[in-house]
Amino acid sequence: MSLAQSSNAIGAVTRVLKERLDARTGRSVSIGRLDQASGVGEHLNLFLYEIAFDPHLKNTPLNEGEKPPVWLVLKYLLTAFESADDSDSPRAHEILGSAIRAIYQDDLLKLDGLVANTKPLESNPGELHVTFDESPADVVAKLTQGADETPRLSIAFQVRPVMIAPPEPGNYSLLVGVDYVSPPALTSEPVGLDVIPSMGPFIAEISPGGFEVNEVVTLRGTDLHLANLSVALGPVDLPVVMQRPDELRFKVDSTFIGAGGISAGSHPVAIVQLLPGTGKKRRSNAVIGNLVPTLNTAGVPQASIVITPGTSGTPDKAHATIDLGGTLLGNEHDDVILALHRDGTVRKMFDVFSALPTPPVPLQSARQLVMTAGSAVEVGEYRLILLVNGQQAPQSPEVRLRAP
Repeated sequence: MSLAQSSNAIGAVTRVLKERLDARTGRSVSIGRLDQASGVGEHLNLFLYEIAFDPHLKNTPLNEGEKPPVWLVLKYLLTAFESADDSDSPRAHEILGSAIRAIYQDDLLKLDGLVANTKPLESNPGELHVTFDESPADVVAKLTQGADETPRLSIAFQVRPVMIAPPEPGNYSLLVGVDYVSPPALTSEPVGLDVIPSMGPFIAEISPGGFEVNEVVTLRGTDLHLANLSVALGPVDLPVVMQRPDELRFKVDSTFIGAGGISAGSHPVAIVQLLPGTGKKRRSNAVIGNLVPTLNTAGVPQASIVITPGTSGTPDKAHATIDLGGTLLGNEHDDVILALHRDGTVRKMFDVFSALPTPPVPLQSARQLVMTAGSAVEVGEYRLILLVNGQQAPQSPEVRLRAP
């Protein structure tokens, strides 16, 4: 989902809360200050009275090289009414209790099954959490000042973290030391390490830390020569191609990766030993391996290029369709970012792509970006930077966005 829609996240949270409370309490929920409450009969009033910045996520970006989003804490006041004005009767207290129980359910802010527009919240990287706040009488009195200054028994709670993404593209750069004209070189031979004996396979190091499909990866540690070993990359078991007491190599085989349905990203890597006597499997300690996407090709159909002439000295702009080819380019559940890089800076960043075909292409080998007129860039040549779940492809092919 587009990060741009996160600007509507505050309103989306309020709508989700209203819909959930409507359904779980059986009462209508009005939204606004208490002196503007418009409900009749038994109802609840939801008042967003304060927005704070989340101190735990301050300056935390979604991906390295990006400007951090604004992380918010939304504070609400919920008041129950038996009638249009009566909020302090035993019946109103019962209604408030049912609302408290509804808020206390763990799936209050789950987005599935809702009628409300949840698109501004779908790019939120983590689940939204609800916690109760203290609501002393003096705080409630301050919040109810206005045309209706009657003290109202209310409950306060907060929702966090709510993300509003920045409009600027990420400050990505091309990888250092990579020749983008020719294919990336294979990983150099590893050097030997001193090892300390231990019981069972133990991983001390993984090299390289980032690897592509069909690449051979080296693990160093102790007792890596034992029989019946395989390597688990996340949920996928991969074959061992070489063993020594202090070194083991495995291949990120495309057949196993495709069958496992795994995506690019950071995954735990562990050595798995099959115990023939019992058929059980014993796992070593885990290290983190970064499975990176491979961006082999980037094509721009000439018929898709649209040139918008500049005016008053401004340069011409272009938008087009960009067809990507490679491996592990992401699916609809992955966080995929494509940046257009030129003259040392990112000129435009995209995170919304065309819908994937059904059934999906093997090994996530194709994606398509359809630029709109609103996302046009200056005509010229651009390097593409692709990130899937925070992992950057080592290739950066060039595209030409100009008239033939």
